[in-house]
Amino acid sequence: MMKNQYTRRQFLGRSAAAGALLLGPNRLFAQPAPAKRTAADQVTLGNTGIKLSRLGFGTGSDSGHVQQNLGQEQFNSLIHYAFDQGITYFDCAQAYATFPWMGAAIKGLPREKLFIQSKIGGKPENILSAIDHHRQVFDTDYVDSMLIHCMVQTRWTDDWKRIMDGYDQAKEKKWIRAKGVSCHSLPALRGARQSDWTDVHLVRVNPQGMCVDGENETYNMTTNPVAPVLEEIKSMKAKGRGIIGMKMIGNGTFKDAADRDKAIRFAMSRPELDAVVIGFKSRAEIDEAIKRVNDALV
Repeated sequence: MMKNQYTRRQFLGRSAAAGALLLGPNRLFAQPAPAKRTAADQVTLGNTGIKLSRLGFGTGSDSGHVQQNLGQEQFNSLIHYAFDQGITYFDCAQAYATFPWMGAAIKGLPREKLFIQSKIGGKPENILSAIDHHRQVFDTDYVDSMLIHCMVQTRWTDDWKRIMDGYDQAKEKKWIRAKGVSCHSLPALRGARQSDWTDVHLVRVNPQGMCVDGENETYNMTTNPVAPVLEEIKSMKAKGRGIIGMKMIGNGTFKDAADRDKAIRFAMSRPELDAVVIGFKSRAEIDEAIKRVNDALV
């Protein structure tokens, strides 16, 4: 009579197969769970190929005076704290009171891991010089995204053609990696969406409609329906544009935690938004926003 002889490898292999069968077909062919999404995820900005954290740090609360009131040392510390929590996107503008501080604020952080977005308002006589000034202030060779700041008119793409051409030249020089616009009215937002020039859109959006773009071609901080804005960002997304949501906390007016949570959950539910930016003045606010974003993404 022949004896059954198994090698150790055969025995282990057959045992594993038997165990899998006991678990049932669903467990046998189960797919791995999707990776958990977080506020610190490095996401891609539209078709630009540029990476940034899903949650950004806005340095312009009340035109930056809220952050300026911290003093430069505390502001620098807050920027570094945000980076340590995984926030690599910092949103700036020449009009913000914090603008002159940004070079010192990011000093010591790995430049290749940062996404710096800035903005230029008005119509500088020498737009290339204005863009170069940002590089000097930030002490960097390039700015990741440079926006035309605060457009409200339907035909801004005609009126700002010289400025737009300057941005194109700066991109060719590799002084900026992407170009775009922040809008503060629906007519301007439609013009931005229609223009093939735009790489990046900074869009005011929250479900309460606080400080969301309206039909008037003027800078407004009133309440407007959010539905028309959502239609615009859907079209932007279809064109491969990078889209960042701002005014998440209603320009700081959402003092009730429930309102802040509602707004962040709404933003995280919008597949059109690549990232969002919130202005911070304390570590507690950063921690709260990260937790709310993480909870909304579960």
